[in-house]
Amino acid sequence: MAEHGTVSIIINGVEHDVPEGERLITAAERVGEYIPRFCHHDKLAPVGKCRMCLVEVEGPRGSALTTSCTVPVTDGMVVHTETDVVKKAQEGILEFLLLNHPLDCSVCDKGGECPLQDQALAFGAGESRFIEEKRTFTKPIPVSELVLLDRERCVVCDRCVRVADDIAGDPLLEFIDRGSYVQINTFPNEPFSSYFSGNTVQVCPVGALTSVDYRFKARPWDLESVRSVSLVDSVQSSVDVHTSRGKILRVYGAENDAVNEGWLSDKDRFIFSAFRSPDRITTPLVRDGDGFKETSWSEAVELVAMRLGGHVGTEVGAIGGANGTNEEAFALAKFMRTVVGSPHIDAQLGDGLDPHLASSITARGTISDLDAASTILVWGPDLKETLPVLYLRVRKAVRNGAALVVVSPYSTGLDSIATHSLRYRAGSGPEILRKLAHGDAGYEAVTETLANGPVVALVGRSSITENPMLAEAVAAFARSLPHAKLLPLLTRANVFGALDMGLAPTLLPGRVSTGDAAGVSLLEDSWGPLPESAGKDTMAMLEALIDRDLVAVILAGADPIRDCPDPAVAESALDAAEFVVAFDAFMTDSTRKAHVVLPAALWGEVDGTVTNLEGRVQRLRRSVQPRGMSISVSAALDDIARAMGAELGAADWQLINKEIAAVAPAYAGMTADYLTFEAGEEGAVVPIPGATQPLGHIPVEVNVPVVTGRFTLHLAPALYDAGVLVRNSHMLEGFADPGVVRMHPRDAASLAVADGDLIDAEGVGLPVKIDPEVPERSVVITRNLDTTRGIAASADIRVETVRGEP
Repeated sequence: MAEHGTVSIIINGVEHDVPEGERLITAAERVGEYIPRFCHHDKLAPVGKCRMCLVEVEGPRGSALTTSCTVPVTDGMVVHTETDVVKKAQEGILEFLLLNHPLDCSVCDKGGECPLQDQALAFGAGESRFIEEKRTFTKPIPVSELVLLDRERCVVCDRCVRVADDIAGDPLLEFIDRGSYVQINTFPNEPFSSYFSGNTVQVCPVGALTSVDYRFKARPWDLESVRSVSLVDSVQSSVDVHTSRGKILRVYGAENDAVNEGWLSDKDRFIFSAFRSPDRITTPLVRDGDGFKETSWSEAVELVAMRLGGHVGTEVGAIGGANGTNEEAFALAKFMRTVVGSPHIDAQLGDGLDPHLASSITARGTISDLDAASTILVWGPDLKETLPVLYLRVRKAVRNGAALVVVSPYSTGLDSIATHSLRYRAGSGPEILRKLAHGDAGYEAVTETLANGPVVALVGRSSITENPMLAEAVAAFARSLPHAKLLPLLTRANVFGALDMGLAPTLLPGRVSTGDAAGVSLLEDSWGPLPESAGKDTMAMLEALIDRDLVAVILAGADPIRDCPDPAVAESALDAAEFVVAFDAFMTDSTRKAHVVLPAALWGEVDGTVTNLEGRVQRLRRSVQPRGMSISVSAALDDIARAMGAELGAADWQLINKEIAAVAPAYAGMTADYLTFEAGEEGAVVPIPGATQPLGHIPVEVNVPVVTGRFTLHLAPALYDAGVLVRNSHMLEGFADPGVVRMHPRDAASLAVADGDLIDAEGVGLPVKIDPEVPERSVVITRNLDTTRGIAASADIRVETVRGEP
């Protein structure tokens, strides 16, 4: 008797209980009966194109061959997968597939991990009757700058087309021609310009689609695979890192249904090429006139210890720590508060949210909550440009029936599938929120949609120019919606882990507020006395450096000149500082201002744990050795602390990990052993059973002023900007768009400018792009490009026509 929610089927004479409605091919595999396939993929809609999965199913008129990937199981179904009829059919399908398929396995990148190879051996006839000349094409052809296509290898399985169209929403691949000349190709003059093109390479069951970077680099049996996490953004997608001879050769998406379901953005997939950049900092550097000279680690450590020790603790600040591991962030927080004696630490660079809102928001949701949501509210940055894998997850939820409401000052990647897309002039978000909250005329349909729970709200700042308190107000509104779950949106890779480790002026490790006397006392039992003065955030530290209230600063993988709202303030602050020490892997605008630069290992070169935007902790594993003399930030801080006469206990990441589990209340029990042996590869959301979260931040309604002025500014984020990893990645560095000023046609007319004319935006000359998607009296400029990085993130902007020669 089948249990509720299951049905009883018979496969090859054996009865099994399987989930009701499941596809037959999946149900069979679940009970140990493998059915060969090419077009089937668990995350893609069934199409039944390859016919390799044919099985016999008994019916009223006898047995009939059917494709097991398209047929749902029903109670009493009788299936045969090994009869002579099935075997003959499978042999025939393989013979047809191999008619024109080249026998180039010895040079094909897929050789050794190819389903066609495996199934030809296991289910094929053994030899071919075909002796005529095979079909050939010019090979390979680039379908994009990252992906190459060998058309003669294609078995027309449709996987790549479905990934591009259904999953990514980029219908740029299609079948062309007829009969034996059917092939996959792009549309004329339309390259496969998708942020997710690398997924087609991973799902291709043959070697038809290959990566430009990996082609002819290694054979599968030469590769070592390490399960880890991508530190490109705060989704923290699970990845398999494939290495050979100490080098990362490719990164594949790993199956983690709680996070990325195996999908990756191309930035996740190809950013590793920056790790082997010739511009990596691989030795300690000390200032020598206007430049730097190399030095030893011992000399660099002694210099840093002497300079930091020569200042009162509260004269020193630390910025950054959001791009490393939890253990590195914890070590920096402990170093600043106990060794230096300073409360001035911040992982955010004036571009984020209130630390309490980000780390401890009540009714916090998970990424998988999107799958069960009836309605999704997105009020924050463009997910496609900032958190692309989360964008895929929202797309999936909408495909499955969820309603989507998008609120933004400019068009986003989700607008085309949104039930409602609300556009507002940059700076007028508070007015839109007031109208939604009060159900004003014209917003009835939106409020009706939002009343259909459960609701998952993705809340953040749509732009660095937006008042951060608007996100607080939006979160308070979203919390009032039916059965609401909230996900705070910040993009820096491990910013949530850094905040949880106490890298904020108002937070201590484990989501303890600095105003929580009991929590402070508990930490002092382990760490000793903590600084009593109030800590400064990044922008306050920069102002204090200019005013000489602070005299020294530590930059932990941070580039405030590029990333903070006002680059001029950051530059002036670092110029004014008496001492700047930077932990970094590359020379940035900010590290060039440093007096000492210490080479930091990147995420593929260190071990530890990380925490994503839902509070999920995962193991990050080292794939390769650090380049040159690079080491982890925590190990470097341990050496500096010892040189200052203190003991940090951060020489090994596992020691730090155990200390986190002991002193950070929300992370109680969250050890590496727990993650490895109990939580598994999915990781675990904090707090786990037995742990406590002292701080539960309830968003409150706040009065946020509406920005006025002739033009307001929306600094739009971009996936491919001039960020340090992108500009050092030979695979991605050329993808950044040129900077333009986007404005509404009527605004362009009022300034008497046309497409391509130069315009002065706060002293920066940029060409105009007329765009009716931009609200009137609003200006949209892409943030952090080489041409736009000097523009301060003010709420409004001065825009003037350039007269004469630019």
